[in-house]
Amino acid sequence: MIDFHSHVLPGIDDGSRDTDESLKLLKMCSEQGVTTIAATPHFYPDYDTPERFLRRRNEAALHLKERLFDGAPEIVLGAEVYYFAGISSNDAVGSLRLGDTGILLLEMPFAKWSPSMVSEILDLHGRNGISVMLAHIERYIDYQSPDVWDSLLKHGVIMQSNAGFFTNRWTRRRALKLLRSGRIHVLGSDCHNVKDRPENIGKALAVMNGRDREYLRDNEEYIIRIGVKEHAAVTP
Repeated sequence: MIDFHSHVLPGIDDGSRDTDESLKLLKMCSEQGVTTIAATPHFYPDYDTPERFLRRRNEAALHLKERLFDGAPEIVLGAEVYYFAGISSNDAVGSLRLGDTGILLLEMPFAKWSPSMVSEILDLHGRNGISVMLAHIERYIDYQSPDVWDSLLKHGVIMQSNAGFFTNRWTRRRALKLLRSGRIHVLGSDCHNVKDRPENIGKALAVMNGRDREYLRDNEEYIIRIGVKEHAAVTP
């Protein structure tokens, strides 16, 4: 099983504080059946450059990998890139893709997007081999008109939802409805720490199994199929 969005690397952003906490998060991943996890620390273009970010990210990953336990999930390096004007014409963002794939995890503003912002997403998607994956779409889905989502889906933009969308009692029904309609493609825990924002994909799958058995007879197989075969999102 694949976790497509996490902040498991130690000391690089507002996620894991240190290597010990990262190892605890990875232990939780393993216990919940996660075999591959995308490490996607925040990249904010106003405060960082891709070169400096990659240097810090790779150093954090090296420290963590030196202490990995047997059976730990495979870690694939990427970034959660915050949208900025001109992103579609910025060649440097290509270095922030997930592993050796074309997938770029893109975080959008929590507000109504202008037509030019939507155009930027579509221009970025497919440019230089990039496939845009929108992070935690449930956080801004209500800000946009249905036409915006229809257009993004029509062009093949990948929709990532956080597992918490499914585990929250107030939102799980809507999450399942969006999944059934093909408007959610992959899951991520967006885990940051072991206390307030832990790994929770296993709980999300339990919700799916309990509430949507007919549609998802094998939820784990469904998510892996979407992630690997269609989008090749975790090729090492």
